[in-house]
Amino acid sequence: MSMTLFDTHAHYDARQFDADRDQVLSALPAQGVELVVNPGCDLDSSRRAVGLARRYPFVYAAVGVHPEDCGNWTEGDLAELRALAAQPKVVAIGEIGLDYYWKDNPRELQQRVFRSQLALARELDLPAVVHDREAHGDCMDIVREFPGVRGVFHCFSGSAEMACELVRLGWMISFTGVLTYKNARKAVEAAQAVPLDRIMIETDSPYMAPVPYRGQRNQSGYVAQVCTRLAELKGLDPEQCSRITLENGRNFFRIPG
Repeated sequence: MSMTLFDTHAHYDARQFDADRDQVLSALPAQGVELVVNPGCDLDSSRRAVGLARRYPFVYAAVGVHPEDCGNWTEGDLAELRALAAQPKVVAIGEIGLDYYWKDNPRELQQRVFRSQLALARELDLPAVVHDREAHGDCMDIVREFPGVRGVFHCFSGSAEMACELVRLGWMISFTGVLTYKNARKAVEAAQAVPLDRIMIETDSPYMAPVPYRGQRNQSGYVAQVCTRLAELKGLDPEQCSRITLENGRNFFRIPG
């Protein structure tokens, strides 16, 4: 048997793929990658994500403005996101959220933009893909303000307790190659705590490559390493884990089988 993989978060619109984007993407099906979701980080990358989804049958898009990229936010951006979200193969609003590690954009602005986009997800009945870096408490508070919205905390960096609280709220948790790192105690504890039907896997390409590729440019074929490590933590065969996480992703993003 071989793995059937869903990389639920990869940025193929990123400049790191400018030299060989088509080559990398075209090679993925032969590596067992059945599906990829490419989230936007601003309006321009959201447009590029939609374009990639149009071009590759196995690629889907999310559209949104990342907290690092929200400095020029206007309410007009929301109208453009709404129009982009109506395009075929757009399956989520994202990547949105809070990032207190980078100091460029004031917290109040990040929170306002996050709330606006969660409201858009609610309006359009689309899931939200949330980025949370060093902002766990505020992210949780804002998510609780939108009980009608379902979503995923991607590249999860919180505690096992926080993961379990998100599960209680109906949310999903997604893990990256960080699971394979020696110092990844928190991610490992969270993965062990979250029920298998609430877990997705991702690469966050071109970033966060798993061991043994750490430090290199990441790509979706390496989601196999994330899957293998998760399988180990859950006492499963990697093939079984890949099928479960593929199905979880399909259900979450409403991608037909």
